[in-house]
Amino acid sequence: MKSDELLNVVYEAVDNKRAEDIVALNMQGISLIADYFLICHGNSDKQVQAIAREIKDLAEEREQTVKRVEGFDEARWVLVDLGDVVAHIFHKDERDYYHLERLWGDAPYVEFASETGK
Repeated sequence: MKSDELLNVVYEAVDNKRAEDIVALNMQGISLIADYFLICHGNSDKQVQAIAREIKDLAEEREQTVKRVEGFDEARWVLVDLGDVVAHIFHKDERDYYHLERLWGDAPYVEFASETGK
């Protein structure tokens, strides 16, 4: 699966669990870590964990390897590493503090078909 297709799987998963303020950054040529970062937040510990679990389940259902999940038990900032795509799921209280979009401000935003009404 290509990295942009994997990004769409991750977007579908976070959207399924009603994640808020979903942002995807194209990290190609900017970071060696991943091609894309997807950043979102949940409004409670349980929602953050549900979002992370949905990413893992949907990726595995589509035969994609989840390399690791970090921060799941604390549910303040959960990182789901799928190789070419890394999802950052924040608790809403932590999102503004870390503000990854500002940290990676030179990365272009990715739009999804469901956002543009296609």
